[in-house]
Amino acid sequence: MDNTKNNKNDIMKLDVVVVGAGPAGLGISAMLVDLGIKRMAIFEKGKVGESFNKWPEEMRLITPSFTTNFYGQIDLNSVVSGTSPAYSLRTEHPTGKEYAYYLKSIAQLLSLPVIEQTKIKELIYSDGLFTIEIDDGVMVETENVIWAAGEYQYPQKRVFTGSHLCLHNSKIKTWDKVIGDEFYIIGAYESGIDAAIHLSRLGKKVCVLDEVARWNEKTTDPSLSLSPYTLDRLRTEMVHGRIELIDNSRVQRVKKSEGQYEITVMNKEIPFLCKTRPILATGFESSLSLISEFFNWHEEESYALLNENDESTKTPGLFLVGPQVRHDNLIFCFIYKYRQRFGVVANAVGRRLGFDTSDLEKYRGEGLYLDDLSCCGAECEC
Repeated sequence: MDNTKNNKNDIMKLDVVVVGAGPAGLGISAMLVDLGIKRMAIFEKGKVGESFNKWPEEMRLITPSFTTNFYGQIDLNSVVSGTSPAYSLRTEHPTGKEYAYYLKSIAQLLSLPVIEQTKIKELIYSDGLFTIEIDDGVMVETENVIWAAGEYQYPQKRVFTGSHLCLHNSKIKTWDKVIGDEFYIIGAYESGIDAAIHLSRLGKKVCVLDEVARWNEKTTDPSLSLSPYTLDRLRTEMVHGRIELIDNSRVQRVKKSEGQYEITVMNKEIPFLCKTRPILATGFESSLSLISEFFNWHEEESYALLNENDESTKTPGLFLVGPQVRHDNLIFCFIYKYRQRFGVVANAVGRRLGFDTSDLEKYRGEGLYLDDLSCCGAECEC
């Protein structure tokens, strides 16, 4: 759709604009195309699957892929009906680059209207209409915007005094090239433990600091506890004695003095000292920070408030898909979670545009259309 970009003085009028060509953006777009919506575009500031291409080489998806489609259960890492990363990639836990290849394959197979290397420079809302300025001064008008920009490209760096001195794990290209023999990792969720595992495999000594002992937490919701895949690898690596896990360690400050880093932790009189830059595994900012004024926010936990259609409660026509979707205590931060809301958004957008959305019912059995959240949140018995 390169010809969608018109001259600077032209206005591109579309029915739907999707921001982001990752799994969320492509997944919802595939459903909209299936509905018959043609006047739409997917704006991607980089290339399809950009975030996954930036993962450290060793990082893999923690959710397993398996070719269960034949028996009516969609692959956990699939975002489009009838596709399976396990089938196309022939691996259970894809690397970032492998998963990016899967996403590119989807975009090509379905001829999705992706426009790469295109940044959103400004988003304006007035009287039910969005005006979007993209690169080269091109203006776009639409009544429906679906935000799917994700979060990996927005690392959370300013979390305590001196955190800018640390190295965020998302900036690592490969752990094999990191220089040093001893490391401190701040944060013990998936990315922090993953970093510790890979450094230990290279023979490095690692100390993981975390306010909560996440390695001991046990809950049905993997958004709140470590995955079995991560725990298995951690147990295997712990026997070598190169990983130390320290809980009740809330970092207050990092400073550099005389060629080494001092890590000050609450309730500990003596700071931790290391010669290598501490590694930040503190997660990511929401890309919604770029358009925060278009949302109402939960006062205590700072997540965007959405209606039953995953539409902003403040700005009609602005929908959210992806890992930032949340409804009270239900956190949709994994692919197999947030893809369940694709059908909800597709139905809302399709109905606004006057399309017959009854055909979306076929997606319910595949885990792509969940509008009754009362069935979520139950803990396992054993």
